[in-house]
Amino acid sequence: MARVEFTRHLHRFFPALGEQPALEIEARDVAELVERLEARFPGLAGYLLDDQRALRQHVNVFVNGRPLHDRQSLSDAVDSNSSIHIMQALSGG
Repeated sequence: MARVEFTRHLHRFFPALGEQPALEIEARDVAELVERLEARFPGLAGYLLDDQRALRQHVNVFVNGRPLHDRQSLSDAVDSNSSIHIMQALSGG
């Protein structure tokens, strides 16, 4: 199973993520990973994806330390050895 980590900011908005540092999720690509996360944590996909199901502009996903290549259909492959980091850029003044 892929290891998925979220920034603390997302833990604040989705307390169901709990205090665990990472989740183990089985998926073939990032799109399936987001679907499975949504099933476990309703509303999370809406926070990560826009109305076209593409990654929101200020959300970043890294697979094995590399930025997500396909931000539109989320087709980047993941496997049982993958490490995924999901974060949202914060802005303000």
